[in-house]
Amino acid sequence: MHGVINHIKPKLLMLVLTLSFIPLLADTCSGLTHTLRVVASIAPLADFARQVGKDRVAVTLLLPPGASPHTYEPTPRTITSITKADLFITVGSGLEFWADRLITALDDSVLVVTFTDMQNLFPDDPHIWLDPLISIEMIHKIRDAFSKKDPEYALFYRQQAADFIKKLRSLDEEIAERVGAFRTRSFVTFHNAWAFFARRYDLRIAGVIEEGPGKEPTARHLDHILDKLKRMDIRVIFAEPQFNPRVAEAVAREAGGTVLILDPIGGQNERVTYIDMMRYNLQVMEQVMK
Repeated sequence: MHGVINHIKPKLLMLVLTLSFIPLLADTCSGLTHTLRVVASIAPLADFARQVGKDRVAVTLLLPPGASPHTYEPTPRTITSITKADLFITVGSGLEFWADRLITALDDSVLVVTFTDMQNLFPDDPHIWLDPLISIEMIHKIRDAFSKKDPEYALFYRQQAADFIKKLRSLDEEIAERVGAFRTRSFVTFHNAWAFFARRYDLRIAGVIEEGPGKEPTARHLDHILDKLKRMDIRVIFAEPQFNPRVAEAVAREAGGTVLILDPIGGQNERVTYIDMMRYNLQVMEQVMK
């Protein structure tokens, strides 16, 4: 009898151990299954999502490196990725003109996060993320959206958001200190992307070459920009990697100046993350404005 019991005990022990592992396996599978699928329109939003969600999110970036959100056209494959996502994060306010018709076609399972309500000062410039303190508000909204979709991990998202917000506050202080040393406070840009940055750090945009996205500047408008460059002794025009610099280079030559590249979108080279992108732009500005 004892022999039979002793023979059964190892089998019983194995059964108990196996059963005890089942909840652990279930939790692991559940975690993998419920990783949030996030689609972001531009690189700064993709980075914000990764900073808040860490390994709880799988982020797909729509805009290819070097492309402009104003002229981008989504492929059928990217449209499919949006329809299968848990969240679609887009700036709004006309930056991604193509996104509006996609949003109306999405079903209720996709939570759409936009920031149109934050663009209340410069209706022609939706580049709100170039102000780090507005970016903090954007992080709050992303954090809340993740928590709504994945309430079990709400505390995790709050903690990650708080950590990143500290970095954004430090970035703001760093930019303010370095811009404070600028002797030149005015600059000319290729298109209207820097109003929020300029307002935050007490700079002035003296002129914009491209009056609207994809709109060829008129000869009269270029003459007006040229006059400002010469009158204000501005020796540089800031172009952008998302646009052909040909017109900016022609104006700069006429004014006896040069063209440098500011990047409001990032997502490539040494400016993959939002903070790296902002520091890159600051360094470029320092070359001619300090």
